[in-house]
Amino acid sequence: MNAFTRFAATIVLGAASLGASAQHGGHEGHGHQHGHAAAEAATSLADAEVKKVDKEAGKITLRHGELKNLGMAPMTMVFRVKDAAMLDAVKAGDKVRFAAERANGALTVVQLEAAQ
Repeated sequence: MNAFTRFAATIVLGAASLGASAQHGGHEGHGHQHGHAAAEAATSLADAEVKKVDKEAGKITLRHGELKNLGMAPMTMVFRVKDAAMLDAVKAGDKVRFAAERANGALTVVQLEAAQ
C-alpha cells in the first residue's frame, strides 16, 4: 500500500468514526443505551425562543441552544410537536425550555415549558 492509499484510508476511517460518534450523540463510553434516549431528552431541556407557531401544521419554529441529545449546534429550525396542545400554550417571542427527539424520521418536540 503506498503512502497516498494509507492516507486516504486513514481519512475514510476517521470520517466513519466521526459519523458513528454523531449518531450516538457523542456519549459512547458513558453507559447510555438507546432505550434511555427519551429519558435523557426529558431531563436535558434546551433554552429556546419561539419564532413562529403553526397550529394547522402542528409545528413550531424555535431559535434554540445546543441540543446535546441530537448532537445539534444552536440554530433556528422548525419542529413537529408530539402533542398539538403544546402549541396552545405558546406564542412568538416566548422564552421556553424544550426537549426534542427523532420520531418517525422527524425532529419532534416531546416536552415544552415556559422558561423561568
